[in-house]
Amino acid sequence: MQRHPMTKEGADALQQELQKLKTVERPKVSKAIAEAREHGDLKENAEYHAAREEQGLIEARIKLIEGLLGSVQIIDVTKLKPNGKVVFGSTVTVLNLETDEEVTYKIVGEEEADIKHNKISVNSPIARALIAKEEGDEVVVKAPKGNIDYEIVEIQYI
Repeated sequence: MQRHPMTKEGADALQQELQKLKTVERPKVSKAIAEAREHGDLKENAEYHAAREEQGLIEARIKLIEGLLGSVQIIDVTKLKPNGKVVFGSTVTVLNLETDEEVTYKIVGEEEADIKHNKISVNSPIARALIAKEEGDEVVVKAPKGNIDYEIVEIQYI
């Protein structure tokens, strides 16, 4: 089975979501189905069909999370010896050499990537360009809109 890297933070978040789905959401939808059944004819009972659909979505999400957690390799970057290089799980501040804008990214697994929170997938063009580089290095990111030149300002293992 292929192992997928994930940060400890990402694995903990998935575990919490799984716990909530199993202990809160699943019982809630089961109760909604039971209440909808009491209303009689199931063929034309919209509440029943909506609850069953929600139940299917919850069960699918539970199965997906359990599968993900079963195939992840959890990497806790805080336990790694800092070597001054960008690695999976590190937080990297880069300077766009064209616009002078600084941005900080955390390099995470595919399943936990969230650009709104500056978490980028290890498979993204930016992360691939940054991996194994050091502070002060200049990197060229091959983006769909053209190449972008960055300088690595800081690397943190947090």
